[in-house]
Amino acid sequence: MASPSPSPSPQQHQLQVLPVSNPQTTEPPPQPQPPQSAFRFLLSFATDNLRHKLSNRRPWPELLDHTAMSKPLSFSEATLRIRHNISYFRINYYIVVSLILAVSLLTSPFSLVLLLGLLASWLFLYLLRPADRPLQLLGRTFSDFETLSLLLATTFVLLFLTSLGSLLVTAFSVSVALVAAHAALRVPEDLFLDEGGTNQPAGFLSILRAAVAVPPSPAPPAPGVRG
Repeated sequence: MASPSPSPSPQQHQLQVLPVSNPQTTEPPPQPQPPQSAFRFLLSFATDNLRHKLSNRRPWPELLDHTAMSKPLSFSEATLRIRHNISYFRINYYIVVSLILAVSLLTSPFSLVLLLGLLASWLFLYLLRPADRPLQLLGRTFSDFETLSLLLATTFVLLFLTSLGSLLVTAFSVSVALVAAHAALRVPEDLFLDEGGTNQPAGFLSILRAAVAVPPSPAPPAPGVRG
């Protein structure tokens, strides 16, 4: 005869099943990023904007295509070519003007140093300076109006009383003359197409003019009337 199974002890009856918790791995909170400086933000914005503009330039062989060059027959034709070419090669012309200005400044190191100092003064003393922090120089605090007046006076002196101003004016004049000459000599591909399109009236007035130009159809003879 089989022996009876042992009955559970009172201690086992008192045992309770504890809920099993599944702890989830919690990621550490993101560390706050340090605030970006105004100079770094301005530099990043200028770089992105410059990269976007350069991506929209026209191919240089198309700009330098000598087969598309011809002398304009009249001043109005030259003006029309300049308007079309400046709109089409705008980024390329900006690059040409910038290169001429850069070469001119490199040939005059003194003017280059003056220009860099002037730009740095505007950036760090006015543009990138926090608005709630007044400028302090030589133990004196300058207001925004005084700082702006001092920078304008310095700019006037450097541009009109030194060789920097004459160098910039000469380089800019040469670059503008070169761009205008190229734009006047190059024949735009869509020049005559645009001229032909501008001669055609457009809009609701063209419908009215077309309706007036069509001669009215003769009225049918009345019944019972013989010609």
